[in-house]
Formats: sequence, structure tokens, C-alpha cells
Amino acid sequence: MCLCGGLAEDNARIILLAVVLAAYMLAGAALFQRLESDLEIRQATEFWRVYHAFRRHHLRGSPLALQRLHELLYAYSNASATGIINKRRRWDFPGSFHFVGTIVSTIGYGSTAPQTTAGKAAVILYGFFGCSGGILFFNLFLERIITFLAWILRSWHVRRLRRRLRRTTLASRRVSKSSNTQRPSLPDILDDDDHVDLDQWKPSVYWIMLYLSTISCIIACCAAALYAPLEDWNYFDALYFAFVSFTTIGFGDFVSTQKPSYPHVHWYRFANFIFLVVGCCCIYSLLNVTSIVIKQGLNYVIHKLQYGNQDVAAPYLPRRQSSVSSIYYSRKRSTKLVGRDSIRAKDNSEMPRRMSGELISMKDFLSANKVSLAVMQKQLYDAAQKQRGGGSLVATPNHQVLRPGAVGPLAIASEKFESKSTINR
Repeated sequence: MCLCGGLAEDNARIILLAVVLAAYMLAGAALFQRLESDLEIRQATEFWRVYHAFRRHHLRGSPLALQRLHELLYAYSNASATGIINKRRRWDFPGSFHFVGTIVSTIGYGSTAPQTTAGKAAVILYGFFGCSGGILFFNLFLERIITFLAWILRSWHVRRLRRRLRRTTLASRRVSKSSNTQRPSLPDILDDDDHVDLDQWKPSVYWIMLYLSTISCIIACCAAALYAPLEDWNYFDALYFAFVSFTTIGFGDFVSTQKPSYPHVHWYRFANFIFLVVGCCCIYSLLNVTSIVIKQGLNYVIHKLQYGNQDVAAPYLPRRQSSVSSIYYSRKRSTKLVGRDSIRAKDNSEMPRRMSGELISMKDFLSANKVSLAVMQKQLYDAAQKQRGGGSLVATPNHQVLRPGAVGPLAIASEKFESKSTINR
């Protein structure tokens, strides 16, 4: 599909996203200038007031003493920034392990940094492979946490289907019990869970985002409850530190495990490591899932800009079957079921066409978000079935074989390499 002026939808999406991000950044700059500028001016004024008061009372008419004061302030600021004074050692083994953790996780607080040329050169090489491995770990965690949440949602959905079908078939069971000696059974869709797979039901991306948000908030609140008493922070500062760390922003204004001593220091360092790893993984997964919603929002805006309020179909909106009747009777009868909101094209094209009399609504937009996540889940499910010996993977509608590696943020790179290797064969 091409937009006005021959601009492809993918190009329009990235241009629209750049415009939205630029506007978002400009609004953020205005917001933080309004919130922080006055405090910055007051702090600078207070510093110079103390400085000039000290000069008037102790350094009057002594240029050498004033020079010594400036040297002292310069040395003190450098020592405080590098953590030499009033903090624990930076380059003992625990401090060095904390440093490499900030490299691999891409947090980069800035409180610890190499000073030697050899150390800086080592960071370049070590950070390249470390960041690559860290991103890979986050991606694999993303695949597994979404698979786990999809399995939970699917189990709940199957349980609801069982209850609903039991209620609808209760009357027929009582009638058949008197005339048939065989034990009445539920429809085979309930007797064989292997057929109640992700082809019949797709979980909503909003439920996944809600669960990930809940898990991330719980982890952040628990981490803040640990940091606040041990670091002598108030609870909100500890919660702020948890968010900045888990999102790998890493300003460095608050850094954990930097005091000279702690009670139960080894247990605290271990708990800090676990919280940082789990928190970064959960927030990374949440950010990726949220990006699906943002992308669908961009698609919706592009479609509205292109068609306005015309009665045309949204080509990115998929077909979705989720009713009990469509799941059950599709296995009982050979006739094809036609969805309530869409019809198949007679030319065997895979893109469903919407009824011409329908308007694009927010309901369509919300239902569209259930597809991107569903495709990822289907790939993961089929990959797991193949690993357990469940047969070959099911082909996608465009006749491309689903590959275990082509999932999530790794899909683009994996698809490029595997497509080349397939052609070379």
C-alpha cells in the first residue's frame, strides 16, 4: 500500500514516529526546564554565597591561600566524582563485578569508570561482546516470559470454554443418558487439548502488557523497600533509582552498594544483583510489548490520514475467530466459516476484505493489536512442538516456514541470515 505522493507505509510510519518523538522530546525539554531550572539556580547561588563568605572571613588579602583553596576544591570534586573518598573501593573484586554488570546490562551509571588507557581500551572490546550477550539474554527472556504468559492466558481461556460448553450441553446430556448406555462426553474440542492451540485463540497484547506492568511494579516496589533503609534514601528516591536502573537509563545520581559498609553486605550485594537482572529483563519485555501498541497506533493514524472517514477497509486489520461456535463447528463440518466482520477474497488472496459498509472504529484498532503478539506466540508454540518431536512446523499463510529463531526482536536479523542460507542451498 502506498500513501499520498507514493510514500510507502513503512516509510510513512518511521517518518511519523520521528515527528512524534521530536514533539515528545520538545515537550519533555519544556517540562523538565520548568521543573528543574529554578532549583539549579538556587543551588548555584547558595554555593557562591558560601564560597564568598569563606573568602571574606578566612582568605582576605591572601592570593596564595586562595589558590590553595581552589586546588583543594578541584581535588575534592574529582575525588568525590570518582568515589575515592566517603565511599567503598571501586576496583576491588565486588566493585569490579558491579562495574562489568553496568556494562553488560548497558546501564552505565558513570559512578565508576576506568582511568588508565589500558582500562579504557579493555572497555571497548569487553563492552562490545558484553553488550551483545546482554541484549541476547534480554531477547531470550522476552521470548520465554511472553510464552509463559500466553500459556497462562490460554489455560484460562480453555477453562472458560469448558464451563461454557458444559452449560450449553447439559440438557442434551440428560436426554442422551436415558437413551444411550455409553458415557456422554464433551465435544472433542475439549477432550483433545492439542487442537485447542493458538490457531483458534489469540491473547490480547493489552493483557500481556498489563501483566508485565504488574510484575515490573511489584519488583520495583520490593527493590525500593530494600534500597531505602540500607542506602538511607527515602522510598520515592529508591523507587526512582529502581526505575532508572531497570530501564538501563542509569543517570548515576543514585547508585546502590556504594557506601563503605553495610549490614549483611554479601546478602545485600546478591539481592541487588538479582533485582537488577530480573528488573531489567521485565522492563525490557514490557518496553517491547508496549512498542507493539505504539506501532499499531501509528498504523491507525496513517490509515486515518490516508482514508479519513471513508468507508474503506483497514488492510492491516486481521481476521480473528474467538467464539465457541467457530472453534467447535469448524472441526465438525467441512464447510468454511466466514467471520462476522470479514470475508475471504475469491481470488485465494490471504488478505481478508472487510465489508464495504463498515467504518473503521477504535474497536478495530484495539483488536488489531492482538495479532503481532499472537504471531510471536504461534512461532514459539510450534518451535516447542518441533523440539518435542511433534512434527514439522506449520506454514504461515504466505507459505513461509516458521523458524524458532525468527521470533521477537531477533526476527529481522534471523530472517535475513536464514533466507540467504536457504537460497544458497
